[in-house]
Formats: sequence, C-alpha cells, structure tokens
Amino acid sequence: MSTNTPTAALSQAGVSIWLDDLSRKRITTGELERLIAERDVVGVTTNPTIFANAFADGESYTSALHDLAAQGTDAEHAIFEITTHDVRDAADHLRDVYDRTDGYDGRVSIEVQPGVAHDTEGTIAEAHALWDKVARPNAMVKIPATIEGLDAITAAIGAGISINVTLIFSLDRYREVIDAYLTGLEQAQAAGIDLSTIHSVASFFVSRVDTEIDKRLTDIGTDEALALKSKAGVANAQLAYQLYQEAFASDRAAALLAAGAKRQRPLWASTGVKDPALPDTLYVVELVAPGVVNTMPEKTLEATFDHGEVRGDTVTGSYAEAGAVLDALAKVGVDYDDVTATLEREGVEKFDVSWNELVETVRTALEAAR
Repeated sequence: MSTNTPTAALSQAGVSIWLDDLSRKRITTGELERLIAERDVVGVTTNPTIFANAFADGESYTSALHDLAAQGTDAEHAIFEITTHDVRDAADHLRDVYDRTDGYDGRVSIEVQPGVAHDTEGTIAEAHALWDKVARPNAMVKIPATIEGLDAITAAIGAGISINVTLIFSLDRYREVIDAYLTGLEQAQAAGIDLSTIHSVASFFVSRVDTEIDKRLTDIGTDEALALKSKAGVANAQLAYQLYQEAFASDRAAALLAAGAKRQRPLWASTGVKDPALPDTLYVVELVAPGVVNTMPEKTLEATFDHGEVRGDTVTGSYAEAGAVLDALAKVGVDYDDVTATLEREGVEKFDVSWNELVETVRTALEAAR
C-alpha cells in the first residue's frame, strides 16, 4: 500500500477504493497488481460496458476466442466463459486483501445480463450461475435495483450469495434495497447459513444524478435554478449515508449483526465527473465517510492520487444542508421521482446497448476464428 498520498489518506478515513474497470490485459500485464500496491485499490467492479470496451480492444482475448470457436460455442456462452475467467483471476489477485481484511475488501463484482433486469426468476438463475462459475468467496454478483430485482436480491442473499446491488438512484429505492438485504439475511439465517460469509454493497450512483438534474435546471433557467447546479448528486448520496446509518442501527439489523451478519456498505458509483467545469475529484473528496466504498474509473483514481484533497469525513453532519438542496430543487420545479425513475430506466437501457454490442463483437470474432 502507498503511504502519505491522497489515496492512502482516503483509505485511512474509512473509504475502500475499488477500481471500476477490468480486462484480461489489465490482469496479465501486472497493471492490476500495480494499482493494488501503489494506488490503495482493494476491489474491482465490472459491468457490460466495461467488458464491451475490453473486448473491443481485445487482442488479449484472441486465444480464448479461438479455443471457444473450435468448440462451437455461441457468443453469449463465450462471454460467460471469458468474463467469469477474468473475474476469477482478478479475485485471485485480490485474495490477499480479502484474507487480510477478513472478507471486508478484496472483492470483484460481475453483473447479470441486463436483459434480465426486469425478470426476477431470470436474475436469480443467472446470479446462481455466475456465483457457481466464478467459485471464489471474494466474488460478488451485481443485481440491478429494479422493482423486479428486489426479490432477486433477497433470494440470492438468502442462498448465501454475496451481492453488489447496482443502479440505485433514489432514497426510496435504497430503503427497499436495505430491506431486501435484511430479509435475505433472515432467510439465510433460517436456512442455517453462516451469516458472516455473506457480504453486500449498495451501489448508489452520483454523477448521473447531477447530469440529469443539471440539464433540467438549465432548461428552467432562473437564477435560483442555476444556483443549484452540480449540488444534487453529492446531497443525494449524503442523505443515502444517513439512511444507511439509521437502518443498521435498528433493532432488526442489530439482531442480525449480533448473529454474525455484515452491514451492507454504501458504494459510491458513477464517480467520474461528467462536467469538465467541475473538480475532477468532486465525487471522491465530498463523499468521504467511514465504511463506504468508492468505485472509480482509472482517470478519477489517478486524479485523486495526484491532487485529491482528503479532508476527513465530509458526509456525517451534512444531512440538514443536503436535505435543503433537495427541497430547493423541488421548489424550482425539479421532480426528484421523475429524475430517478428516468435514470434507472436509462441505466438499464445503456447496459443493454453495451451488452448487445458485446454480443455482436464476440459473435464476429468467433466467426473469424472458425
């Protein structure tokens, strides 16, 4: 681990740094190991867009695709085989972190196909398939926090599968996600599963909230509206942390924690700044709190390492001010519920587009290899 750097300071403040990127090249060249050693990275997240980009740049997959083509494998099964292989390898590289932190970190996430985002049973089946195929205790399966995903989250947790709940935008949905997790733990407990082996994070998206709300504020165009630009993402996340603190201080959660369960940690996702006028470490330094994860694209990670100003906990105690931001947004005409519903729908759609691109890329590569 690095010392006397902003990423070290972030870690010391209680933030786990996870890299929001994975490819076979990153693993085989030693780049992942370097980021673990020099940038305080203690986890990795993936999604269909990340894998689509990896395959598009994919000479490192040529041999694997040739072997799969020789077996007559179709594109979707090839993707399953290759992505689970990458996640398994990354999990092995992070196993020392996992062991050292007693499973708290050292995690690698892999996402169910976006096509099952609104299919509870399909999501459950795929979560089991991914978990069984990766076969590493430090893996996590990512399930979108759609209405249909909530029951799938409960079922997967109840079966002892560690879950990264993704695409959370609203505080109301986050409450439902926590409830789904606690219900799953109760089911696991009833089934005799060791609760200490089940881990979960709740991925609360940040920059996309600002992107959508800032667009609406620009359209409104008043001085009051424009003064609120680029404040909603951080405020929303700060209030999510308050919700996390309250939920895991409840009697229900306390009983599960006493039985060995772990808290479902908040994870800040979508932390790369989309507006170039904003500080490039905004969604890192303004969201420092004990017990959270910040999953960063490499550009944001390097910016944080280079010049991030870590000022300690910037979340606890911010709740009144954060609530005032959301109240002010409502007063100028921004419909929070519509914003978050739009972002959830678009989030699933974007991953679906990336998945289709990935399938087409792999299908073409398999045909060329035959």
